[in-house]
Amino acid sequence: MIFTEAEIAYLEGQNLGRLATAQPDGTLQASPVGFAYNAELETIDVRGHGMAGSRKFKNVADNGRVAIVVDDIPSFDPLVVRCLEVRGTAETVQGPADPALGDDGALIRIHPKRIISFGVNEEFDMAKRNTSNRTVG
Repeated sequence: MIFTEAEIAYLEGQNLGRLATAQPDGTLQASPVGFAYNAELETIDVRGHGMAGSRKFKNVADNGRVAIVVDDIPSFDPLVVRCLEVRGTAETVQGPADPALGDDGALIRIHPKRIISFGVNEEFDMAKRNTSNRTVG
């Protein structure tokens, strides 16, 4: 299992993230995106209106380098901040379209390589780990 049970529950309870991709000239682009955790593949799938024509989709097709951050503040008193950052590689996928929703069927599929979280897992405050080894440091 790449994500902890708490991280999966957190991802499934959120619907907005910030996706960073690298443009051809090396500059970075950050975009708010909708996403879903794909339990079968243990990936994060990013969808959106007109995805195939977007710069982020072209960036991923060009170099596959991505990071996504999902965060929130569930309480201000006391202050509670939760964050899950996933760095990795991504691929562009073309699936069936749903024109009624403006969905062209394209998605960005993120394969986690490094996970950084805080406020999400009860057993530790901050976790950093590569997905190839589950050590926390």
